Amino acid sequence: MTLDDTIRERLSALNPEQVELIDESHKHAGHAGAQAGGKHFELTIIARCFNDLPTLARHRLVYDSLGSLMHKEIHALRIIALPYNSPTTIHQEHP
Repeated sequence: MTLDDTIRERLSALNPEQVELIDESHKHAGHAGAQAGGKHFELTIIARCFNDLPTLARHRLVYDSLGSLMHKEIHALRIIALPYNSPTTIHQEHP
């Protein structure tokens, strides 16, 4: 199983409506985290469990789902966590 698959599997605990995971490690070549083997990702996730939660609480849910992957296999993670009732979609975030 790839790291991408493992991340998606762990995020499935949040029952997301949409997930977009982009490996941006190539943008960080030569960076200390890249040399240590940690990957850089951008994650956009839409889930009903995010409804009525502030951004920080949504990010905590994502970090809790990923658990031990953070700061081991994942060096950096940019999170865009949107509630299901948000008028914004993944494609509006990433034209």
